[in-house]
Amino acid sequence: MTTAVDQAMSGLGAKLAHDQEAIAEVYVALGSTVRSYLQRLVGHNDADDLLQRVFYGVWQHNRRYDPSRNLTAWVLGIARKRGIDHLRRRRNIAVPLDDLGDLTGEDGRDQAERYARSHEVRDALSRPPDEQREVLVLAYFGRLTQSEIAMRLEVPLGTVKARAFRGMRRLTELLS
Repeated sequence: MTTAVDQAMSGLGAKLAHDQEAIAEVYVALGSTVRSYLQRLVGHNDADDLLQRVFYGVWQHNRRYDPSRNLTAWVLGIARKRGIDHLRRRRNIAVPLDDLGDLTGEDGRDQAERYARSHEVRDALSRPPDEQREVLVLAYFGRLTQSEIAMRLEVPLGTVKARAFRGMRRLTELLS
């Protein structure tokens, strides 16, 4: 079962394969995700320059994109290649191991897939009603208990539990 994000990205990817002006839409949809990925790979100082190179590569090679595949993963694959090329050119510059510690797998594909999935989760999290989203964000990103959320929002504990349950059910539907 495909999610609304998958369908939207698929439609955008199909458009990209035939319309070079779609690059602006791809940049709006994926720019921040690609920048975050590049920052973890090459550091903050070089990420913006590489971001431009990545989207130039997307624009230049848009006909190579297969609309039946995941657009986010394809763009992050280009980012990974540009990042690795950049690091190879900087061989004589020491890179702290902590900057590279989060890359998993031999070539970083696992990390690229995690970024693609996190983009989907962020999009899905924007869709539930505000009350449900607020409870989920406080619970999972704020690391608050349901009792703490109830006190912070000044609502009954049962209301927080119901909002959390409905919000999680909605996210499950969107992401499955």
